[in-house]
Amino acid sequence: MLGCRSLLKQIKKRKRRKSHKCITKNPKRKIEQEQEDCAAEDGFSLKGSSPSQNYGVQPLGNFYFSSSPHNSRNTGLGNIQTLTDELVLDILGFLSGTDLGILSTVSKSFYVFCNHEPLWRNLVLENCGDGFLFKRSWKSTYVATYQPSFDVSKVGSLGLKVKDFYSDYLFQSWLCANLEMKHEWLDRDNVIRRKGISLDEFISNFEEPNKPVLLEGCLDNWPALEKWDRDYLVKVCGDARFSVGPVQMKLDDYFRYSDQAQEERPLYLFDPKFADKVPKLDQDYEVPLYFNEDLFSVLGEERPDYRWIIIGPAGSGSSFHIDPNSTSAWNAVVKGSKKWVLFPPDVVPPGVHPSSDGAEVACPVSITEWFMNFYESTKTWKKKPVECVCKAGEVIFVPNGWWHLVINLEDSIAITQNFVSRRNLLNVMEFLKRPNASSLVSGTRDRVNLHDKFRNAIEASYPGTIDKLVLEAEKKKAEQEKPSFWDSVKDSNSGAFKFSF
Repeated sequence: MLGCRSLLKQIKKRKRRKSHKCITKNPKRKIEQEQEDCAAEDGFSLKGSSPSQNYGVQPLGNFYFSSSPHNSRNTGLGNIQTLTDELVLDILGFLSGTDLGILSTVSKSFYVFCNHEPLWRNLVLENCGDGFLFKRSWKSTYVATYQPSFDVSKVGSLGLKVKDFYSDYLFQSWLCANLEMKHEWLDRDNVIRRKGISLDEFISNFEEPNKPVLLEGCLDNWPALEKWDRDYLVKVCGDARFSVGPVQMKLDDYFRYSDQAQEERPLYLFDPKFADKVPKLDQDYEVPLYFNEDLFSVLGEERPDYRWIIIGPAGSGSSFHIDPNSTSAWNAVVKGSKKWVLFPPDVVPPGVHPSSDGAEVACPVSITEWFMNFYESTKTWKKKPVECVCKAGEVIFVPNGWWHLVINLEDSIAITQNFVSRRNLLNVMEFLKRPNASSLVSGTRDRVNLHDKFRNAIEASYPGTIDKLVLEAEKKKAEQEKPSFWDSVKDSNSGAFKFSF
């Protein structure tokens, strides 16, 4: 973990600093400085607005420098100190807000654990389906929601500082919420970039070979590029509510949250029905010509979810996943910028563990955690990921089956759409026909019959298309398996072909 990796480095630096060590009379500031120094020594920079809301938690490696032989984490938990931090928090996750508040008074250790922000975040999201008004922290938001007579603005936001509390898990959670992206995480940019290419060039060079490409200049006619700032969107969207995780929120309330929150996994506004809710938004953009063929449209209202408006603050994003239903996708940035990391279908990203049937994917808690713990290893891989920073006015093509991670580098607004073209139709049909398709298909109410409905709709709208594509695929496969000239002239009795002059 973080503290252990930097232990030897800190020991050496501590020896050098002993002769001029600074003594502070402010214990609170001393703890904050130790946290900042620990992050800096590992090559990380904290955000300028970083709150010191981790209650004095330090990485476990710092315990070896402590003058005290006790870790408050252990002494305060009593008999359950042998449990991992993750398990302790899982157990606390079954408690109500009232129970957490009472338990936090039992000991310093329970105070820290019971004030862990994700616990209060879960309570808010589980009980506030119609949205919430964010109040500096998730705990304050919960209290303000269920005890409106209590003025949370009069309560200090930083909480108590606990001395000699060491936990890698809790410290890393705080660190991931407050880290700036390192320059070396952003420098690699090896995606192919194109501007003004023809549709035929796009199909032959990128869509057919299933390769990503970043396209420039194809959004220049979008009114959204000029119009979609906060004031415009809040005015146009009014009281419409959008999907933000498991809750529905007005856009104005979401911006209020995103301006204040600084957490490991910021909530992402990701809504598939935005055009139905606010038709004006649908008029402010158009599908780039490279993606106009969209065969799922033959299903009409029964088609799976396929387009989303995406709004999020810096640090928000999507951890590694493959797009649903074996579709390809395009993602256009309207405001802000996004860091992309993509791996081809035959390469599973480090730290990612998909189940054998592909129904579930286990990966790090946050995107920042993945960069901290796994990104460096990809530099030595034979098949390196495709990476880029996609800026406003640019669109990236994500081929079907590619793993990808996306993180917003600043407040960002984007439009994304999944689509099926003739180049990918057979892959989608095969995916929808899998034995476990009912657990894999997403974005539709009828997961069981989607394959048959789609096939019948394609046959009705484009008769013979599927059979034609099957014949072309079989012909291509036969060509690839056909022996080369040199293979055909080998002497089967003598082994490999030999020249005889």
